[in-house]
Amino acid sequence: MVSFLFAVLVAAAPAPAPPPSVASVEIVVGDLAAERRFYTGALDFTDLGTHPFRGGRVDRLSLGREHVDLISYDAPGAAIPLTARSDDRNFQHVAIIVSDMQRAWSQVQRFRIRKVSSVPQVLPAWNPAAGGIAAVYFRDPEGHPLELLHFPPGKGAPQWQAAAPLFLGIDHTAIAITDTAASTRFYEALGFSVRGHSDNYGIEQEALSAIPRAHVHITAVRFSGAPGVEFLEYVTPLRSQPRETAQPNDLLAARTRLIESNAAALCATLAPVARRPAGCLVRDPDGHFIEIESPPTGSMIQTSPQPGTTRSL
Repeated sequence: MVSFLFAVLVAAAPAPAPPPSVASVEIVVGDLAAERRFYTGALDFTDLGTHPFRGGRVDRLSLGREHVDLISYDAPGAAIPLTARSDDRNFQHVAIIVSDMQRAWSQVQRFRIRKVSSVPQVLPAWNPAAGGIAAVYFRDPEGHPLELLHFPPGKGAPQWQAAAPLFLGIDHTAIAITDTAASTRFYEALGFSVRGHSDNYGIEQEALSAIPRAHVHITAVRFSGAPGVEFLEYVTPLRSQPRETAQPNDLLAARTRLIESNAAALCATLAPVARRPAGCLVRDPDGHFIEIESPPTGSMIQTSPQPGTTRSL
């Protein structure tokens, strides 16, 4: 799915970073126990345990080779608006790959979700990049956007062609952006590289996102062996939105977490929202949060995110 003020680069753009060793997604939640039950029950995540950290708790959940961190702050921020859409600048979802779309969608619907797509959509064959992919959008009990994806033979990573289990893992996190070129430069400086593009429009895309006239230009960036990031630049419709729409403890403040071997040097080239002992919290050109950390040397507590402000922590 999934956040968002403006991260300012220094005048000289940083040189491309080495590929990060780990990328994952952090989701800010209000009721940690209830959200844990949803992700483990509806989506078959495995609970790896809850740990305290300054300002709250974090619960790590795994699915296949990937994981997400559910973050609960002692002082939670704003809830996700009921009017939130996937073309909002603060949109960020997690894309979960399934081996059988109908069985997976039937299981998810037994839980308290809010549908975005009424039914899964199969993208049309005229679209060479996305044709044959089945997808459905929905929101978890607190409103965080999620996507189920099923790749036909010949599309997606080889690991997504397995016949079992039902929920295979996390392929990417998708973020709404306004300028593909600017986002590409920013994420390439973090070690990502462009892996593909797609222009999605038509009745299937409109039904998938529940947005009339939806036309979205998609750019996939990633590095080997970890979930990628997909840029969603909506060509139509165009919505006027403020840059500063979320604080780090708001429920819509999802973020991408990177483990970088050169975290300190990379943070020095950026304008952090908050500095960490092992890294920093920054915002991309559209305000999406990115947690940059050095490889952990101790427990999960030491590498868990802290509530971010404009001061050092």
